[in-house]
Amino acid sequence: MLDERELQDVWYAGKAPSPLLRALAATYSGVVAARRRLYGAGVLRATRVRVPVVVVGNLTVGGTGKTPLVIAIVEALRARGYKPGVVSRGHGANLAAPRMLGPASSAADCGDEPVLIARNAAVPVAVGRDRVAAARLLLEVSDCEVIVADDGLQHYALARDVEICVIDGARRFGNGRLLPAGPLREPLARLSTIALRVCNGGVAQPGEIPMTLVGDAAQPLVAGAAETLQLSSFAGRRVHAVAGIGHPLRFFTMLRAAGLVVDEHPFADHHPFVAADFDYGDDAPVLMTQKDAIKCAAFARPNFWQVPVRAELAPAFFDDLAARIAAAAR
Repeated sequence: MLDERELQDVWYAGKAPSPLLRALAATYSGVVAARRRLYGAGVLRATRVRVPVVVVGNLTVGGTGKTPLVIAIVEALRARGYKPGVVSRGHGANLAAPRMLGPASSAADCGDEPVLIARNAAVPVAVGRDRVAAARLLLEVSDCEVIVADDGLQHYALARDVEICVIDGARRFGNGRLLPAGPLREPLARLSTIALRVCNGGVAQPGEIPMTLVGDAAQPLVAGAAETLQLSSFAGRRVHAVAGIGHPLRFFTMLRAAGLVVDEHPFADHHPFVAADFDYGDDAPVLMTQKDAIKCAAFARPNFWQVPVRAELAPAFFDDLAARIAAAAR
């Protein structure tokens, strides 16, 4: 089987998938179709909870910007009078039962994305492989009025009222093939069933809502080591750029657009960082995503900086979403 870099070449750079990859994709396609039919026929049943559920997901493997969008949705719903809560799978978490995040929750225990959401949005977050159980726990211990599911577009066991698909505007859907011959978790025809399609970067296609990720400040990881700086303060300087996310190039491109001279250090999505990963032999600034930074606090150095990003969309998107939630609640 190909390694991750070779798969990226197949998925996004025009390299032809091998006969083995195509055969595995055909098997995967059959499983996906059968599962959809079982849910459609009622053999497998989706469980509905007592509040509206919004699922934010994607059709492709890898990062598309879901987590910043979840945070933006939580903040927008709160501004419109709702009490939101979040459920998440918690990639890398090894939980026998769903768990509520608390102040001491770590990425190692609960996953990096749920911790990031809880800290940035100050929202109750339940983590668990079983999203139905996580949603029930969230409703038991909080007063949330709407649940936002971080990822889970393909987790049909949890009934949902609104589906949002986030699309990578630069890479789109790659070669358009299903896993592992391509990056798709489900066929492209699935898009026609999704109410809201958000395009992160690139050029939004008809029917898609444009979204921009904005990162314009750098925050020190070591408390008191420095003040928060505008990203432009690093313009012209050589920096080490670290990204263990689904599409590291997006982070590197953002830094270069701000005028930074970037030494790229890409890692696999959800990489479990250790101090040795940062032994670069110099004291140049190390800039990383906020998702990565939450896993590096224990061994952070004074030259470590995180660059938070926020999702910016037209207010009409959030008004539309709020209207759909209100309709579902009725």
